[in-house]
Amino acid sequence: MTQGYTLSLAHINDTHSNFEPSRVQFNLNIGQHKLDVTSHSGGYARIGHHITKARQAAAQTDTPFIFLHGGDSFQGTLYFSHFKGKANAHLLNLLAPDAMVIGNHDIDEGNARLAEFAKQIDFPLLAGNMDLSQEDLNKPGCLRGLPNILDYDHQQKRAKYLLKPFHDKTLAIVGITLDQMKEIARPDPDTHFVDAIATTARTVEHLKNQGIKHIIVLSHLGLDQDKRLAAEVDGISLIVGGHTHTLQGDFRALGLSNLPYGDVINNTPIVHAGKYAEVVGLAEITFDAEGKVLSLTGGNYFMLDQHFILSANTAVDNQDYQAVRQQLSQHPNVLWDDADADIDGVIRDIYKPAIADMENKVLALVPKNLVHTRLPSKALPHGSEIAPWVSRSMFQEAKLVDPRVNFALHNAGGVRQSVAQGQLTLADVMGQLLPFELPLVKYEIQGQFLYQALESAINAATNNSVRGTGAGSFPYTYGLRYYYDGRRPLGERLFRLEMMQPDSQSLWYPVEPESLYVGVSTSYTAAGKEGYHPLLQARWQESMESLTLPQAFIRFLNRSPNLSDLLSQHVHYTSHSQRMG
Repeated sequence: MTQGYTLSLAHINDTHSNFEPSRVQFNLNIGQHKLDVTSHSGGYARIGHHITKARQAAAQTDTPFIFLHGGDSFQGTLYFSHFKGKANAHLLNLLAPDAMVIGNHDIDEGNARLAEFAKQIDFPLLAGNMDLSQEDLNKPGCLRGLPNILDYDHQQKRAKYLLKPFHDKTLAIVGITLDQMKEIARPDPDTHFVDAIATTARTVEHLKNQGIKHIIVLSHLGLDQDKRLAAEVDGISLIVGGHTHTLQGDFRALGLSNLPYGDVINNTPIVHAGKYAEVVGLAEITFDAEGKVLSLTGGNYFMLDQHFILSANTAVDNQDYQAVRQQLSQHPNVLWDDADADIDGVIRDIYKPAIADMENKVLALVPKNLVHTRLPSKALPHGSEIAPWVSRSMFQEAKLVDPRVNFALHNAGGVRQSVAQGQLTLADVMGQLLPFELPLVKYEIQGQFLYQALESAINAATNNSVRGTGAGSFPYTYGLRYYYDGRRPLGERLFRLEMMQPDSQSLWYPVEPESLYVGVSTSYTAAGKEGYHPLLQARWQESMESLTLPQAFIRFLNRSPNLSDLLSQHVHYTSHSQRMG
């Protein structure tokens, strides 16, 4: 071939067990109206339909087709909480990806859960910088040696990789995941992660020496790290990514982001497909004989309900509804709700019945949308509107068990999504808002280490003079408030820290470096993950096994099922920061 080597690509990432369509919200301008549009998009049955169409279209033109998953299939909904990966394996087998990279949440529950999943799936699981050479072969749930896991080759110091025939060439797929996995997930202690960029560089060089020039990196590093990878490693043909939930494409007409799909860094396009199986990425890519991309067309596509809900500050009518439908229909990246009947039937008949009761149990009525964002912003200067309530629930429920508790400290990534106005169900909390059933841990710690933990977590969340772990480390508290100036030198940025006076929500006193305080966090945060390592300096830690994060929030709601009364109170938001950096 001399005219180029064309590939048909489908990709998803960070699906987090969202097998059914996910709720989405758009903001459209219709004439003088600004309308909020609520619909549902994606899910595995709709994704399956469009992947089948793309696969068939590629076959008709003899174009090689690959379907890739950018990691984080686990966690996120009741389907994972209840079935613990069995449903994920079953439904992914029906979608039939060519490969999936291991994401941090896929190893959140240790090696054994991931090993069980790996044994059930029909496709390769890639993590070319996951070093299993020291893993104990005699322990239950060992990953080492499983035939469909392409991990780190400890002897050759490079990634194992997947090879595919590609026209008259060979296409290599290299899976690379977070080398900070131990900081943000819970792999077994004998499982290690090697530098992502160095591993990729050695692997690409090896492939080039073998005459393989068409190289796809299937990454779970996040967009910023993907850009760094592309900039520092020459010769990567394409990066298919995940981890940061990045929706690429021009969705300004829907009130969403405008990020280039296939953003090119150092001749390497990078594609991401949002989150929660809301969109599917579909692209046609043409390479030259040396593996360089000549053209890339396509994008991310929403797959929407035929019916949707409109709301606005003024009355809306059928004319508005039809205008919205027309605008959505004309959007180049909106598809509709065609679905694979077999996948739909499996979800409905095998998995849905087990969780239906939880979906019908209403815990509270939410009077307005509560937006969850990990970091403060101009639009939300205090950051998340729901994370402070989660922290408050941790504090109040822990204090009922141990009256010594002074404060709660929680990381933003432990809260998974916003809360919509209306009924909040048990399924919403357990499956989507707080899907991690982490025990709460109480601990006694000196004030100086609280200063260090909060500054370290904010630095990690904002990449401020440190190599960060992502915005999920940003701290939300109850009973503590802090003042942070990112322009100051390391160690001096958290320049003021105050504790709430017991039995008072308006009186505060300074946290003294040498004084002792009792706090409550999840077992994840208390273990020092994501910049919280100063918490390991606690004088003692004690797990509250009977009180998990979702249980604390559920009990809190049971005491106050009408959130209107609570929302009228002043909440001590945690981001009293003078300057983020």
